[in-house]
Amino acid sequence: MNIQAEKIHLAKLLLETENPKILESIKKIFKKDKTADFWDDLNLEQKEEIDNALLEIKNGQVTDYDSFMQNHR
Repeated sequence: MNIQAEKIHLAKLLLETENPKILESIKKIFKKDKTADFWDDLNLEQKEEIDNALLEIKNGQVTDYDSFMQNHR
């Protein structure tokens, strides 16, 4: 089934339902899809850690994988 046919089929099912729980579930799916950004789920400390890591990368404060592993074997 192609995407357009699937959309039509789902729209038909949506129009025919009288179940408010189904409608609410669909609304939640669309709302979550539009607002889903992992950054919003992080706490302040996690965001600061990521920002610090990005700054370290920008400043060249990185270690390649092989060097890192040699020090930890």
